[in-house]
Amino acid sequence: MKKIIHPANERGSNSFGWLNSKHSFSFGHYHHPQKMGFGLLRVLNDDQVQPAMGFATHGHANMEIVSIPLSGSLKHKDSTGREEIIKTGEVQIMSAGSGIQHSEFNASKEEVVEFLQIWVFPDKENLAPGYQQKSFADALKPNELLTIVSPEGAGAAVKINQQAWFSLADIDPDIELNYNLHQKQNGLYVFVIEGAIKIAETQLNRRDALGLEDVNAVTLNATEKAKVLLIEVPMQ
Repeated sequence: MKKIIHPANERGSNSFGWLNSKHSFSFGHYHHPQKMGFGLLRVLNDDQVQPAMGFATHGHANMEIVSIPLSGSLKHKDSTGREEIIKTGEVQIMSAGSGIQHSEFNASKEEVVEFLQIWVFPDKENLAPGYQQKSFADALKPNELLTIVSPEGAGAAVKINQQAWFSLADIDPDIELNYNLHQKQNGLYVFVIEGAIKIAETQLNRRDALGLEDVNAVTLNATEKAKVLLIEVPMQ
């Protein structure tokens, strides 16, 4: 087993008044040569956007972009004519494919929106752009892992153009959960949204992360009430 620890306080940071962003990997003005991604996981940004503010129209290509609101809601608009509101308890994926323009704004004029923005390289380039959004709020049960992103897009999961799986779990103290990887060539990136867990003999606290390679299964033990995101991706 290979592992790399990314403490929360060692993430990159950018603040523009309307946006406060923490970067697990190199992004924008933050560059770290040892943090260019984890396998085909390229970006994990922890963003806070002030009321009625947001990202003006800009373009992407050949990237699978997943957004998970943690509080508040996002207003999405793109060049295909789609306009959506993404709320807490939902997951959105935008497959940029051959190219797409979009904007994302805080849908509220009063409350800050907090969300995770995650980029994964697709398994094929120049696909037709795509979009999907689903609610997982009713499907997420205490002390169970729920898949919210998968290649099949079944159930509460949105479909990603990659052999990648995202799972969420709300775990009570002293509860253990087991996760079995879907493919041997994949690695697992574990991000603690809230609380604290122990995994692979490593203690992780709020916003800490751990990347694991050469592993088939892991056990998560909540040392306090925790919300955890697991991202399984090919390593090349």
